[in-house]
Amino acid sequence: MKELQIPELATLSDRQLKESLEAVADIRECYRVLEKGGLNIVGEVLRDQGPFYEMDHYPKDDVYDKDSASQYYYHAHREDQDEHGHFHLFLRNGALPADEAPLLGPAGEDRVAHVVAISMDAWGFPTDLFSVNRWVTDESWLPAEAIIASLDRFCIDHAYPSWPVNRWMSAMVRCFRLQIEALLTHRYAVLARQDPSEQMSVLEDRGLEVVGSLPIHLDSWADLLIDETTRRAHQSCSSSRAMSA
Repeated sequence: MKELQIPELATLSDRQLKESLEAVADIRECYRVLEKGGLNIVGEVLRDQGPFYEMDHYPKDDVYDKDSASQYYYHAHREDQDEHGHFHLFLRNGALPADEAPLLGPAGEDRVAHVVAISMDAWGFPTDLFSVNRWVTDESWLPAEAIIASLDRFCIDHAYPSWPVNRWMSAMVRCFRLQIEALLTHRYAVLARQDPSEQMSVLEDRGLEVVGSLPIHLDSWADLLIDETTRRAHQSCSSSRAMSA
């Protein structure tokens, strides 16, 4: 089994680092306004949806932004006592590289790529990010690089079913970009095979559902992002002084 490794923070561009820190602020703001009303992320998605059944999608018809070709839904089915349920995030055809044809799964205008799954606890907070095998969501099997190149496209920019939830969802992808990249890269390394016939059997293996998982903690990650920003600022100052000496 391939080891799951998060890329160094230094691999983030200055723009991506800035956006990740801005995303931290967005996430905290979403928590603030929800908590003032006694609400949380999961509760907002389940509101007015009737009884909560395993395997059903919430909201019923998923959440889709046609302008960004981004999509998500919430459901539960894993036997994990610490998990209430999880979100599945996708990018559809319009957000994906036009020249990438899937090895397996929906093709052409029906292409859809799984970005990441976000595990949620009973209090409506995220605990882990994880990746799944192709069959789990019946996605189009594309190289990890193609999905990573499209991550900046993920955005839910409307108010259904909840403006704070959609803002939170978009910010989560920007905030935890390195973890998502790591999960996508690891998943492809685990599932890709030289022999196409062997690879297809692996992608349809019902015995392999979750391919990789990473715990997340917003405040700890924010501290690391701030440390990296400070390091770059000090490095820039040192370079400027050396050039003027």
